Amino acid sequence: MTRDSPTSYFPRWTLRTEGIIAPDERLPTGQTLALGLQHVVAMFGATVLAPLLMGFDPNVAILFSGVGTLIFFVLVGGRVPSYLGSSFAFIAVVIAATGYSGTGANANLSVALGGIVAAGVVYVIVGIIVVAIGYRWIDRLMPPVVTGSVVAVIGLNLAPIAVKGISATPLDTWIGVATIVAVGLIAVRAPGLAQRLPVLLGGLAGYLLYALFTNGLGLGKPIDFAGVAAAAWIGWPHLTAPSWSGQAMALIAPVAVVLVAENLGHVKAVSAMTGRNLDPYLGRAFIGDGIATMVAGMGGGTGVTTYAENIGVMAVTKIYSTLLFVVAACVAIILGFSPKFGALIMTIPGPVLGGLSIVVFGLITATGGRIWVQNRVDFSRARNLVTAAVTLTIGAGDLALRLGGFTLGGIGTATFGAILLYQLFRDGEA
Repeated sequence: MTRDSPTSYFPRWTLRTEGIIAPDERLPTGQTLALGLQHVVAMFGATVLAPLLMGFDPNVAILFSGVGTLIFFVLVGGRVPSYLGSSFAFIAVVIAATGYSGTGANANLSVALGGIVAAGVVYVIVGIIVVAIGYRWIDRLMPPVVTGSVVAVIGLNLAPIAVKGISATPLDTWIGVATIVAVGLIAVRAPGLAQRLPVLLGGLAGYLLYALFTNGLGLGKPIDFAGVAAAAWIGWPHLTAPSWSGQAMALIAPVAVVLVAENLGHVKAVSAMTGRNLDPYLGRAFIGDGIATMVAGMGGGTGVTTYAENIGVMAVTKIYSTLLFVVAACVAIILGFSPKFGALIMTIPGPVLGGLSIVVFGLITATGGRIWVQNRVDFSRARNLVTAAVTLTIGAGDLALRLGGFTLGGIGTATFGAILLYQLFRDGEA
């Protein structure tokens, strides 16, 4: 692999037509455009699902995922190949902060946006500290037993919402179950790159099945395409300004802890795949992701994070050129200016979303366990065992702490509890 000059802020992207394509290399223009579109498809399912579950406008979320990816690209000097999509870490706290019912638009969207901006600010501060003194302190403050517990808690906390989404009628339940099975079959048995798109393709299968039983056979509420027909192809997205609620910000801001752990893991994974030491860019990656989250929150978008889906695509293709993500970001921005595209997304039936939610929230929980396994967390040690046990129970039970006028929800309580408990028990064991 070629190396670009360390004196230049951006790489020079040497042309390469075969073999492994490094971050500072590029394919011919046509292939770059095609593979950039592939990354749009990879991020699409999850990036659209997250705003729907929170009552956000998916058009705006897609728009700001593209904007955020470009911000990240600039902050890391085009040297870390990553796409920034909607973060599922925000779902539980946004629902708690806004009292969202689970259907339609979120009436308290602006309150959630203020909290998302606050999370972005915390994230940027962490990034600045990492730039100044390195990232090893994160490992000491949030070792794998803590990060794994916090990640698992997010999925467990959301489980009742997912189950409720497929429980309204028997048809909803069976459509939800069929969607879950479709996602699983695609993830396990689909050939090639299709295996990397289980949420998108499984959701499409559930959508078509629901349309067959309702629009075709009249067994339930049919999908209404009137809004799609009436929507314009091109139009200005419906932006929303944040409002500033101290309680909502206190509830949502701790999500930055999860984003830090997520981004750290993703950058490490990309480093291993590309054979490049990306540690010097960690602080800038945090800052880029934090600023992108703040910008999204200022306009009505979801908080964003680096996407494992796109990392998976790179692992399969062995093409790591960062220019692909510029293409993907620009396509996402274009989609954000299409009301017809947004109207089509809004026709996704509730039980299909519920089935996808069960899979995604379950995967989040399982990811916490994977962090423990990969880092060989020793649960024979009381410090690790008690920290994880208390964190999981607090988060799953949604224990809220009331501090004066503020209420810290289950996710926030579990997050800070995990960090504090681990440090409190540190003196007892080496």
